[in-house]
Amino acid sequence: MDHLSEAARLRRGAVRLNRRLRQERGDGSLSPNQLAVLGHLHRHGSAAPGDIAAEERQRPQSLTRVFAELEAEGLIAREAGTADRRRSVLTLTEPGRRALERDMAERDAWLAEALGTLGETERGVLALAATLMERLASTDAPVRHD
Repeated sequence: MDHLSEAARLRRGAVRLNRRLRQERGDGSLSPNQLAVLGHLHRHGSAAPGDIAAEERQRPQSLTRVFAELEAEGLIAREAGTADRRRSVLTLTEPGRRALERDMAERDAWLAEALGTLGETERGVLALAATLMERLASTDAPVRHD
């Protein structure tokens, strides 16, 4: 079955909502990559830089500067790994957790207000869609060329 038109519609909606959520962030907000790193550490706990990059589907070199910035700002801490002292482990600090929560709160406030313009059934559909979108984002579905 061809899902290309559904995929294009879903992508357009997700891109437009993402763009709007970025607009709702205040001055001095975290960069998207900084948010991704802090969010990963918040959800999964301490992790090696390479593991974070893999989970975020980025090359480790792409995040090296981000890790350094977050560490310099005291938002993450870097320690030597226990099994392999050459491999560092990154941990979310309390200031990092607060920065992440502040950044998310700005966007969540706008989204909560926008959700208030929808009916109960519509909000239920979006709650289900959010769960499904998380599942889609985690899938490694192969690209089929039928």
